[in-house]
Amino acid sequence: MRGGYGQFCPIAMASEVLCARWTPLLLRELLCGSTRFNDLRRGVPRMSPSLLSKRLGELEAAGVIHAVKGPKGVKEYRLTQAGEELRPLVMGIGAWGQRWVESGISLNNLDPELLIWDMHRGLNIDPLPARRVCLQFVFGDLPAARQNYWLLVDPQSGVEACYLDPGHAVDLYSESSLRTMTAIWMGLDTVENAIRHGRLELIGPREIAARMQEWLGLSPFAQQPRMVG
Repeated sequence: MRGGYGQFCPIAMASEVLCARWTPLLLRELLCGSTRFNDLRRGVPRMSPSLLSKRLGELEAAGVIHAVKGPKGVKEYRLTQAGEELRPLVMGIGAWGQRWVESGISLNNLDPELLIWDMHRGLNIDPLPARRVCLQFVFGDLPAARQNYWLLVDPQSGVEACYLDPGHAVDLYSESSLRTMTAIWMGLDTVENAIRHGRLELIGPREIAARMQEWLGLSPFAQQPRMVG
């Protein structure tokens, strides 16, 4: 491989495949269940489409993923056995980052679209009413064009992340800074604490608002004990 380490060490050879820019984050998306190109793009919104295509091709050539035809003939990318064996390694990197990277550094890298995308796939629908529920999140510290996002929950079809108004009546309205909601999702803050200190406002029925900490999709690393501030 051009630009490789030129060493027979398995760590060096694996790094040539797995450590190219954006590849670990792309693997994170695949391991978290994204299979289609557009969904992968939503998980790595700052990665260009051309580079995403290139990295997918490299992972396919390395035997980490394979392409299949999904419903309606849409191309999907599925992990091979080799790809699945990366799960403890990739998730272990995330666990290490949660434990040892200072929270202030993490919270300087904020992205509302990525936050909503991550929240949608981790959301627990069980505490919510057994009907369609529309949750609106407003990040008042962002420019007006980027303040509003929605999660649309349907017991039949699951959870949809919406970056444009889905046109349904809102059941719960949440307003906070992007930093506050990101901290809650990462397990660095709680809904109760943010409300008590005026960082989070909820407007909606008590049956939904009071159980937000239960249904909110937290990071898979949120339970990791922090070793730094």
